[in-house]
Amino acid sequence: MTSENIYILGIESSCDDTAAAVIHNGKILSNVVANQTIHEAYGGVVPELASRAHQQNIVPVVHEALKKANVIKDQLHAIAFTRGPGLMGSLLVGTSFAKSLALGLNIPLIDVNHMQGHILAHFIEEEGFNKPPFPFLAMTISGGHTQIVQVNDYFHMTVIGETIDDAVGEAFDKSGKILGLGYPAGPEIDKRAKLGNPKAFKFTKPKVEGLNFSFSGLKTAVLYFIQKEVKANPNFVEENLNDICASIQHTIIGILIDKLKRASKETGITHIAIGGGVSANSGIRQALKDGESKFGWTTYIPKFEFTTDNAAMIAITGYLKFLEGDFAQSNIAASARLKI
Repeated sequence: MTSENIYILGIESSCDDTAAAVIHNGKILSNVVANQTIHEAYGGVVPELASRAHQQNIVPVVHEALKKANVIKDQLHAIAFTRGPGLMGSLLVGTSFAKSLALGLNIPLIDVNHMQGHILAHFIEEEGFNKPPFPFLAMTISGGHTQIVQVNDYFHMTVIGETIDDAVGEAFDKSGKILGLGYPAGPEIDKRAKLGNPKAFKFTKPKVEGLNFSFSGLKTAVLYFIQKEVKANPNFVEENLNDICASIQHTIIGILIDKLKRASKETGITHIAIGGGVSANSGIRQALKDGESKFGWTTYIPKFEFTTDNAAMIAITGYLKFLEGDFAQSNIAASARLKI
């Protein structure tokens, strides 16, 4: 089989988004995502509801991805799916579907690590987006993960720093909850931060050794700060919401950039890439761009649709594994705590 004409279907179901994408060699032909708005009422993802919604969404989403790509099932060379990490019930839906489809079509099955997918999204063929050269540092930031990864090759990655408690996405969402914002709060904080003064209120950065992160202390600091100010002025949040959001975001960005600076200095690597849902944050993107002139970095930020949970990143990882002949056995199982 030549490598000139490979079609792979990617399936992503690690959390609350059901996604499917078709890739032709390195180019994405379709990237379909079904979001689950039901969780907004609960202020967070409810695992049982998520897995049920995946069961409802997966067939229409895959059908739509194939239709948009103008590809029929018989043209597919392999099925790539998210094996983990993620919510076990959600992963099981995608894993079972992918295994059944691969078996039915008699084509290879390819398991993908969700976090590797976020990093390898940078290798999707996309006009105007450069691919990072090896080695590079990848900062993966999402609702469930915060990591700095040294990437020496497509599948030779080492986590050199990670959160010891909350992920950065949780820090945004929990701070937002304290302020009375809806779920997810990250986009709302980002929007309001643009209108506020980032230095209006000071929150101390946690002191964590090495390249690891901690965000639970920030959440507690925000809670105590708001309780104290509201006691003195019941309208404090309402009157200062933009400034509070700007200050929280400024602190979070400072924590991330400080660790990246240290990682770059320790490894001597100046090519910096980001991935994961929180990398959609405009303040983080700008801070990374500023790092080019401040610290001599070359930065890589993927197209917006490839940052949040999506199947295009699963498809590109599947394609790269396909070229290496790295296929999964039919008895492979989902793994909620899968490591890079």
